[in-house]
Amino acid sequence: MSENENRMLEMSGHYDGLGKVEIAPDVIEVIAGIAASEVEGVAHMRGNFASGVVEKLGKKNHGKGVKVDLGEDGIKVDLYCVMKFGISIPKVAQEVQDNIREALLNMTALEAEEVNIHVVGIQFDNGKQEPEFEQEV
Repeated sequence: MSENENRMLEMSGHYDGLGKVEIAPDVIEVIAGIAASEVEGVAHMRGNFASGVVEKLGKKNHGKGVKVDLGEDGIKVDLYCVMKFGISIPKVAQEVQDNIREALLNMTALEAEEVNIHVVGIQFDNGKQEPEFEQEV
């Protein structure tokens, strides 16, 4: 188990005497994954073998292809995705970054220090896909 799985992000500034609110890193992964998949030009997110097996069994893994690091200097999000052929990668990557930042701010009132986009493949119209880089997320 990684150290991020044990850490919870405590929200500050919203304390009204009822208790504290903590957000697990998995929640941030899911929010970022959904926000990224909403952008036109993103074919799908990159997962590992385990997430692929889970999806074959019918369960959607919204956090796949997303890595969240809760460091001392803030939240860092790394997103591994496959883009559609024919789009402007810099333009779509900027839209993904903006959408993730906005979704995190709206849903959790947290700001991401970094949102890094890693394009690991291109999907062509015929459904075939160029081989992805072998990197475990």
